[in-house]
Amino acid sequence: MKVLFTTDQIYKHGGIEKVMALKANYFARSLGYSVTILTTEQMGKAPCYPLDPSISLIDLELNYVRHKSYFHPVNFFRVFTHYRRWHKALQTCTPDVVVVCNYAFDFFWTPFRVGSQVKTIKEYHSSRFYYHQSRQKASIFRRLWDRFYGYFESKYTKVVVLNPDEVAFYPQAQTVVIPNPMARFPQQASLKATKAIAAGRIAPVKGFERMIALWRDVVVQNPEWQLDIYGEGEPEYIAQLQQLIQHYQLDQHVFFKTPVPSLQPVLLDYSFYLMTSWTECFPMVLLEALSVGLPILAYDSPTGPRHIVTHEEDGFLAPDGDSATMLKNITFVIHNAHERQAMGARAYQHSSRFELPVVMASWQTLIEKKG
Repeated sequence: MKVLFTTDQIYKHGGIEKVMALKANYFARSLGYSVTILTTEQMGKAPCYPLDPSISLIDLELNYVRHKSYFHPVNFFRVFTHYRRWHKALQTCTPDVVVVCNYAFDFFWTPFRVGSQVKTIKEYHSSRFYYHQSRQKASIFRRLWDRFYGYFESKYTKVVVLNPDEVAFYPQAQTVVIPNPMARFPQQASLKATKAIAAGRIAPVKGFERMIALWRDVVVQNPEWQLDIYGEGEPEYIAQLQQLIQHYQLDQHVFFKTPVPSLQPVLLDYSFYLMTSWTECFPMVLLEALSVGLPILAYDSPTGPRHIVTHEEDGFLAPDGDSATMLKNITFVIHNAHERQAMGARAYQHSSRFELPVVMASWQTLIEKKG
């Protein structure tokens, strides 16, 4: 079986990149598939996450300008080169299955140009919750675009989403739910440190300003507690967050940390995981927190955390944006070490739902099933 993944790059830290590495390695090592990863802008850099030596890497060297729309002239006029190089790459690796992981131009032509015997899969890693809500007040142009996009989406053999709530936003009959997988870690966190952790792409959708505001109230009664945020992202947003930290006088309480290739060993040094995102589809970092027995405190933001965190068992879900309840949950976990330990033990047990072999069995069925 030959499987081709297409994406923009695999040199940055991120959930999509990490999940792709896990799946690609499992396909190659455990199932014996021939795996190729096709990128558009790898920039000559090494993959961020380790890949099996048997996996082939092809970069089309298109180097789209990422801070501009794909339809901006500086990007749009590369579409012809993109198609030509993409077509040549497919002739080289002759895949049986193509998995499209991002939103580049190849999304539009993949179902039509790979051949009738090739299975095409479009997978989505972000939530459509707010996008779907805004459709009620959408302009005519937006409605036409939705129909245009939906037409191409419907031509894929399968569309993969990460949790059941997302299915309602994809009208195609071929939509299936497969969660992100994670590799269970052999050690459990001791949960004795006076530190909490957050991690991910530093971008407004992650709601770190909400987290910093919460931590201002936490340290009033718990000045010994520290919050570390691992990640990289948008410089302007990071500067705003740094100003917020200065404004709340949290210089000795909140710290940004450089992202690491493997987060699980780092998680062992903390006592709970904190998430305040505005929206999350199925955050990989929450799976990693469970995998080391770390209690999770998160807002019940649409649509992913509720499908990972079991409220009052392995963590707490506060109503989205309810800072008073979130602060109450944080205070409880800080001051109740025994219950924190019990939550951590349950978190480690519950992580088995998302272990790599369990989730990848669904992927194997999807790929090898006829039709």
